[in-house]
Order: sequence, then structure tokens, then C-alpha cells
Amino acid sequence: MSFRHQYVIGDLQGCYAAYLQLLETLDFDPAQDKLWFAGDLVARGEDSLSTLRHVKALCEQGAAATVLGNHDINLIAVWRGATALKKKDKTAPIFAADDCDELLEWLRHQPLLAYPDEQTVLVHAGIPPHWTIKAAAKYAQQLEVQLKGSLEQLDRLLPNLYSKTADEWHADIHGYTKMRAIANYFTRMRLCKQDGSLEFDFSAGLDEPMPKDFLPWFEWQVPRARKILFGHWAALNADVDLPHARALDGGCVWGNYLFAYRLGDGKAITSSSHCLPPTEEPTEQ
Repeated sequence: MSFRHQYVIGDLQGCYAAYLQLLETLDFDPAQDKLWFAGDLVARGEDSLSTLRHVKALCEQGAAATVLGNHDINLIAVWRGATALKKKDKTAPIFAADDCDELLEWLRHQPLLAYPDEQTVLVHAGIPPHWTIKAAAKYAQQLEVQLKGSLEQLDRLLPNLYSKTADEWHADIHGYTKMRAIANYFTRMRLCKQDGSLEFDFSAGLDEPMPKDFLPWFEWQVPRARKILFGHWAALNADVDLPHARALDGGCVWGNYLFAYRLGDGKAITSSSHCLPPTEEPTEQ
């Protein structure tokens, strides 16, 4: 199907009012247009439940698609009892909703990587320099199989996806260590070394001092056949636009704006409204 316009939108984080306002700005028509979401549909915004319901409905109409972010996986983990609900997250209404199980069943079947068009690839946090896009798609599928497997399989997986320290990627990596590393690259990565070693503490902007030997993953010069579209890094304010990478998280939940990237011509469009900023700085992992 051909679309009038396709837009890739950065982290919604449950900022429902700003999301609806952005759709108005885009003159979005689900019969003619398609939206792609960079993950983190839920968390710190004012209405994660309505946001999740709206995105799910559009996806089921074929008018949208999304990849999973770290907050989406965390939501699934809370649902299954693998981790506790964070005080900063405003997602409790989802678990109290009559359609909670339906929403989370749908969410766990969403991919980690998608291809919005022939020139781009969409992930939440990025693709590390030691992976080709083809390899990244293979690793994404390996984790996706487990996320959308039986509930027993899911319940074994989820507690193993959390660690305060990063796992080293190597040729013999396997099992839950491999699954956790894949999840970290796709949903938590900001800085890394050229060999893919991750650093989880840094979440500031590019003008701040970074740990020795670490760079933003997109600053390692690696030939790419597609432009990598990514969210996750709110402090970038969606200002990074390189030939091989495009930031999408406008930091709406921190008092800035939602950001949309129009495929085809690369036009940037922002919401005119934003969420009320939380009191903390954006340090979520």
C-alpha cells in the first residue's frame, strides 16, 4: 500500500495531549498516512493508558507500527511480576484497566527493529558499531521470539534482562546473557566503545564530558546502507541529523516537544504543546 505521508515519531512517554496535538499538526489521516513510533510509548507522561490504547488501535488498522523501548519492556516486566513499578512511572492505570492483559499481550508482540522504507531502519536506542544492520535484524528476531513466546518462556526471560552492569559481546555469548545484551543495545544504549562495550551512566547532551574511550554510538564511523532512526536519548532534543543516523526523541516529557520525521523529504515537525516537566533530570535507563 502506498501512503500519502509516513512519519516517524520519537518517544511518546505517555504524553497523550501532546501526541494528539501533534497528530493535528501533521493533519494525520489513518486512511492515507502511516505513523512509525520509536518506542517508549509509555512511562512518565500524564496518560500512558490512553496513549497505549490509541497506538494499538492505529497499529491494528495498519496505520501505524512501533518498536519496543526500554520503558515498554519494563511495562511488560511489571505486568508479569518480574520487576516492581517505579515511582517515577505513571503507568499504574494500565494495570488497573479492564483491557490490561489485552494491551500487554499486544505490546509484547511488537518488534525491536523495523524498516519504515527502503532507506531507513528504526530502533529505540540505536545499533552498535560492531553490528551490521543485517546482523542487528537477526539478533532482534532472536529476542523477539522469546518476548512473544509462551508466558512461561516470557516469565523466565524477563528477570534476566536487568543488570546494572553491561555484558561484553563476544563470539560465544549465549543464553540469557546474550538476550540481555541484545536488549541493552536496542533499548538502553547511548555511549559505547568501538567494540560495542556499553556505558549506562551517561545521559547528558553531547557538550558534556564523556568517559574515556566512549563516544555516542552514532559517532563511530561505520558504513551503513540505511539511515538509523532512533529515540531514547532525550538530552539530544532530536537535534542529531547525520547521513547515517537521525535522533527522534524531542524530550517532550522533560518539558520540550514531541518530534516527527517525515520520510521521503526528512522534514522535521514538532508538537506545539508539551508535558509538564518532571522534577528530576532525565537519567532513566
